[in-house]
Amino acid sequence: MKTTELPQPITAYFAADRQDPDAVGACFTADATVRDEGRTHAGRAAIRAWKAAASTQYRYTVEPFALEARDDVCTVTAHVRGDFPGSPVDLRYRFRLAQGLIASLEIGV
Repeated sequence: MKTTELPQPITAYFAADRQDPDAVGACFTADATVRDEGRTHAGRAAIRAWKAAASTQYRYTVEPFALEARDDVCTVTAHVRGDFPGSPVDLRYRFRLAQGLIASLEIGV
């Protein structure tokens, strides 16, 4: 799958994920939530902190390869490889979009 096939806010998220926490935070609505590894991070500041912590703890790459869209939820399956336990792994990123941004993201297997 080419990233150009993904909706623009999702393409922007995966590009920002290779950059920095501020770029990731800018992809989300002001009251967005991210659920990852059993924790929920609410609001842009918490999302930036989540990304900053993940970036310092692990180095990884993400390669999206499938997209399923239902109603207002887009599920992207991606191959994730890095220096974290269980690597490599295919993860599902469940995005809910609103106003051209990400309103919620849930990451899981």
